[in-house]
Amino acid sequence: MIDLNTLTIVSARAKLDAKEFSAVQLAQGYLDEIKKKNGELNAYLEVYDDVLEQAKVADDMIAKGESYPLLGIPLAIKDVILIKGRRVSAASKMLENYVASYDATVITKLKKQGAIFLGRTNTDEFAMGGSTENSAYGVTKNPHDVSRVAGGSSGGSVVAVAANLALGALGSDTGGSVREPAAFCGIVGFKPTYGRVSRYGLIAMGSSLDCIGPIAKNVEDAKIIFNAVDGQDFLDSTSITDTTYQKVSLKKVIGVPFDLVNGEGVSKEVKESFNQSIKKLETIGFTIKDITLKNLDAALATYYIIMPAEASTNLSRFDGVRYGLHKDGKNLLEDYMLSKASGFGKEVRRRILLGTYVLSHGYYDAYYRKAQNVRSALKKEFIKAFDDVDVIITPTVPFVAWKIGEKNDPVSVYLADIFTVTANIVGIPAISIPSGNILTEGKKLPLGIQFMAPHGREDLLFEIGNKFEAL
Repeated sequence: MIDLNTLTIVSARAKLDAKEFSAVQLAQGYLDEIKKKNGELNAYLEVYDDVLEQAKVADDMIAKGESYPLLGIPLAIKDVILIKGRRVSAASKMLENYVASYDATVITKLKKQGAIFLGRTNTDEFAMGGSTENSAYGVTKNPHDVSRVAGGSSGGSVVAVAANLALGALGSDTGGSVREPAAFCGIVGFKPTYGRVSRYGLIAMGSSLDCIGPIAKNVEDAKIIFNAVDGQDFLDSTSITDTTYQKVSLKKVIGVPFDLVNGEGVSKEVKESFNQSIKKLETIGFTIKDITLKNLDAALATYYIIMPAEASTNLSRFDGVRYGLHKDGKNLLEDYMLSKASGFGKEVRRRILLGTYVLSHGYYDAYYRKAQNVRSALKKEFIKAFDDVDVIITPTVPFVAWKIGEKNDPVSVYLADIFTVTANIVGIPAISIPSGNILTEGKKLPLGIQFMAPHGREDLLFEIGNKFEAL
């Protein structure tokens, strides 16, 4: 019997290579857990029917003496990442039966390592949301309290790892969509520097913000997945190499924007937990420095102008003509209108409308251009701040996971992103690491702490993250 509770990618790799169990046995263990729990949690939209065949191939590779960090490791893939020959729906009726015609670059890299794909996981429709309540295929539930949201939009991938339905996973992060659910479910979520992981084969939401990121039980496992999928890709013109970033030693100084952390909307319990985390970091020799980022309070508003603008442009391709849902009307315009009205859910339509509005004549300068100016100012402020500190930390989320259906006002849901959107706006790497629990209505609900580092300094996040995790 394999103990999935204590298993990590590192320990599984050692046990697979030592023949303590086979890849088939490991995969079967996860399939059994999925069968037992997924009906309630709704983490997977589809479990692939060839999982054991994939595992047999991995066992053959191991028998030949091959060993890669992810060989035989069962992973879950968010339903916005293309795997050739498999359905990918972005949790939308618009793409309900769409079958991918090619592999995303991250999938090509994982296949080369012999990773096992268990299935595709639930998400907010087209990754638009922070709770996975916006899926066309039902809500994903938090394993710590099934009456609460898992977070989003990568809720399915996060719950798969948190509930032992996968050993690791891939999600996408446009404004916190990997980190926020990771915090709500008590695991690690990592967003790399923009461009460090290819977006080729990722269904786009906000093209200047989107990042594919690892989801794992601990920092070391997240690092292993990241190392497997990062690197420049000629199929993605925005991808970058890491050779331009000079590695320097730690200053042992951590920056905290206390004016944001102590602001309105952040729960008392979150502030107390964060202060405890600060004390832990001080015990291992870090100095805490209060930093001021003048435009930080405008980050959320900036994000909710840029992201819908890019999303409305990206989603214009789903017109019911070339692929996806099609409804017949009296003419081409009515075809478009009927197809989009039937295919897109409420939140997606809201963001398309908002994005189209801020890009329209007469409002482009008033909103979109102004948001881009704030973005440029924020980038400069972060570059300057990192001259004096190694990393910047905040809570990952301002409150614990809310009850399913509790937040009917979209603005109150958007406020959950207050700490996470900035890393996407300025393109820097960020990681959420479990930082404790809050007892709420008899349930221990997890919280996370977020570490942000300069461009290309994922190594800093892994180094400091490992130190924090060990406290």
